[in-house]
Amino acid sequence: MNGWRRKGETIVAGFEQQEAAVLRGLVSQLEDMLTARAEEAPQDELAELTGIRTGPTESPDDPVLSRLLPDFHKLDPDNPTREDIDSAAAMRSIHEPDLLDRKVGVAKIVLDTLPRDGGDVRLTFEQADAWLGALNDVRLALGTALDVTEDMPDELPEDDPRAPHLGVYHWLTWVQETLIQSLTS
Repeated sequence: MNGWRRKGETIVAGFEQQEAAVLRGLVSQLEDMLTARAEEAPQDELAELTGIRTGPTESPDDPVLSRLLPDFHKLDPDNPTREDIDSAAAMRSIHEPDLLDRKVGVAKIVLDTLPRDGGDVRLTFEQADAWLGALNDVRLALGTALDVTEDMPDELPEDDPRAPHLGVYHWLTWVQETLIQSLTS
């Protein structure tokens, strides 16, 4: 990949076959995780009648999902009150379904616009914005899984099992940065 570039009202980049396969694989895994979470939502007859959906009331146990679906109301870890716990549950129940829809939606846009065998990707500004969201979600997920911190070195020792995946994380960062640059130039 040579990075994103702007051509009039279109954002363009070319992906090698392996790059497309890696990105499609990561986005697909993320989409699967998010879809599974959405399917865990309680079925509510009133919601079906009114169209008002509700989601889970508790934070995900999985650290990656927890990072992607943070609490909508922070609790005081030293002194959580019943009111705060109830408020956090209600906020999650109300807002998580829409957040999941948005995250799954941007993942679908990446999968729809990125050729399976690599090649050129041509995006509208709206699609490019969706790509930014999906790339950010993939980076957050991978960064959480790798336990990336600000003081982590750019390269890890070869015997560290995270080393090859850290290279992918850095590549995703670069893909995201060049996309941002192409949108702002």
